[in-house]
Amino acid sequence: MSLIDKLQRRYATKKFDPAKKLSAKQLDDLLSAVQLSPSSYGLQSYKVLVVEDPAIREQLREAAHGQSQITDASQVLVFASETAIDEALVNKYVDNIALTRHVDRTHLAGFENTMVGTVNRLSEDQKIAWSHKQAYIALGVLLTAAAEMGIDACPMEGFQAGKFDEILGLKEKGLTVSVIAPIGFHAEDDGYSHLPKVRRPKEEMFIHV
Repeated sequence: MSLIDKLQRRYATKKFDPAKKLSAKQLDDLLSAVQLSPSSYGLQSYKVLVVEDPAIREQLREAAHGQSQITDASQVLVFASETAIDEALVNKYVDNIALTRHVDRTHLAGFENTMVGTVNRLSEDQKIAWSHKQAYIALGVLLTAAAEMGIDACPMEGFQAGKFDEILGLKEKGLTVSVIAPIGFHAEDDGYSHLPKVRRPKEEMFIHV
């Protein structure tokens, strides 16, 4: 199957089979795809929690209006934005560039100053909003990678963000939840798995200029 065929197959899974779990390799491959996601400047101002603990997931389900995907999926991935998007975060990223690419750090000063300037021009609310957008890019990569691997997923915004932050101790970690995605394999009786995909026609969606 081509990638397009696999994207035709994927859907926001409403009912997972709790007996079917991702293998360690499948999970690692999915996380590798997320790690390789693009982001503004490559800064990746977010982290991803891999939630497996049943007790925690029961609490999260309650904070997600009782949606069964939270407890029945193999894992729940929680994309969480950094709350301290500042010069220190940029400095750490530039350190990593210098180390990874074997570059003298002084040669990266222009790029570093550009990023610091961008960050400093934003209000705290703007920084978080910008970071949430980066997390959504990673979510898109996750969904595409999952489709390629024949793994089901469900991107979700229907949850109480404050409750998630509290249950997962995100404030203490310097994070706040952006979006979540349970991953696993759909139940055979999930009626949505057999429905034709509904999308806007290309002639309505795309504008060629």
